[in-house]
Amino acid sequence: MGFILIQQNNSSILMKWSRYGFIAVLLMVFSVNVFAQKSEYIWTFGDSSGIDFNNLSAPQPVVSSIRSRGSCVSISDSLGNLLFYANTRAATPGYTTKIYNRLGQEMLNCNNVVGDGWYNELLILPCPNQSNLFYLFTLDLVNNWGLYYSIIDLTLNNGLGDVSIKNQRLDFRYWADELRAIKHANGRDWWIFLKTEGNNFDDRYYKYLVTPNGVDSFPAQQIGTGSQSGFIEFKWNKQGDRLAMVNFGGLIELYNFDRCSGMLNTPITVRQPVMVAPAPSVWSCEFSASGNFLYVSANPGQPDSSRLIQIDLRNYPNNITQDTLWATFEPKYTAGALKRGPDDKIYFSCAYVGSTGNNYPYADTMYNQYNMNLGVINSPDSLGLACDFQPWSFYLGGKRTYWGLPNNPDYDMGPVVGSICDSLSTGIASINDSKGVIQKLFPNPNNGAFYLELKQTFMEEVYAELYSLQGQLCARQLLDNTHYTTAIRFDAVPAGVYVLKLRSPNSNLGTMKVTIVK
Repeated sequence: MGFILIQQNNSSILMKWSRYGFIAVLLMVFSVNVFAQKSEYIWTFGDSSGIDFNNLSAPQPVVSSIRSRGSCVSISDSLGNLLFYANTRAATPGYTTKIYNRLGQEMLNCNNVVGDGWYNELLILPCPNQSNLFYLFTLDLVNNWGLYYSIIDLTLNNGLGDVSIKNQRLDFRYWADELRAIKHANGRDWWIFLKTEGNNFDDRYYKYLVTPNGVDSFPAQQIGTGSQSGFIEFKWNKQGDRLAMVNFGGLIELYNFDRCSGMLNTPITVRQPVMVAPAPSVWSCEFSASGNFLYVSANPGQPDSSRLIQIDLRNYPNNITQDTLWATFEPKYTAGALKRGPDDKIYFSCAYVGSTGNNYPYADTMYNQYNMNLGVINSPDSLGLACDFQPWSFYLGGKRTYWGLPNNPDYDMGPVVGSICDSLSTGIASINDSKGVIQKLFPNPNNGAFYLELKQTFMEEVYAELYSLQGQLCARQLLDNTHYTTAIRFDAVPAGVYVLKLRSPNSNLGTMKVTIVK
């Protein structure tokens, strides 16, 4: 059932090892451990659909147990073996979130997990430093508003897993249709980003950080344009230093992003929202592997019902251009999610609506080329038609797709080398003082107000930055760089142990631990 094809592929690999001998085994192990991890190599989505990317040159369709028009997630181990997957809005009336083990069977104790959502309300994240425990984050946008998490323990039920903790509520907000995560700069922890339901024009990004100590909320950041739509999407580029945000009203914004502090900055508005009907109905977005191009899907209504747009970012932030690569002129084919695959191609899901306008669940007779195939952008880092977009070109093995594709983050993103939180071998919590130009920091401990005595003065700007032990930037102050001794005031920072980093635009000038007591 379900993933027999995946098991067959694994068997054929084993036969190849036997045929080519011990050297081939060493090469295979070396390439897996050094060059690639495969935690996102199996997708599950739509009506029983899935893709196995373990052969990047020829991904294969597989069968899943999912029946969902939108929200879906999956995770594999580092060798590309499926661990478990989940979806909301299943076709069977009355259930909210369903979780399936690697065999496609409903996981033990998965009943009544909240999450009756639309398209991007599920998220699987590994528990940092716990190889067999996983968070399943869910949004409930219909009945019990808020953000929740459950814990999946894969040591239970003979390795097939069990929902050991269920429906832990983190807040009561009216969230928009979007839940995303990106790896913290330390390569271990996770940032979670959300926005509230859009009719209140909220311009804040809400954040949580997942660490070995649990899930912590962080202050919301007020930045960018307030969204007038509850249907939004944001994606990070492969490098993790830029975020794109789109909404159904046509807003397209780009931000620079710091994975260490979790801060967005330098917003650029590529397209303003349309406040009156008909709205452009921007649906989804995705970066090319280099980050030089952003692709956007839209359902703007007649005369063309769906479009694929390429945004050229090679000269970012100047001279950003847009080009419509493809448009349909039939209202029954409606554009949905864009997602970059492990092969760096971008996959595009279009749902088939038909004459009735109600396609969920598909009728048993509703099989056609439009819902049994995904579109593929084969060369996303090429300009214009050279990107080689082929609509309805990836056959799903007789299974069907709706609008959604898996909301899987880049599980294998590494640390940001050179940042204050790039090393987990010592960790920020155990970092040693490296005073550099700092002669003395006094008093220490202090109440947030202290003095720095420096070995020299500077012609350039110098900042004192205060980081939490998880690597979050908590406070920042421009120094009086003409004096050897300067006063620092971080009065609003709560009590705790922090890392003070002295930084100029071009170099790190010193690091010391600071203890703040209140």
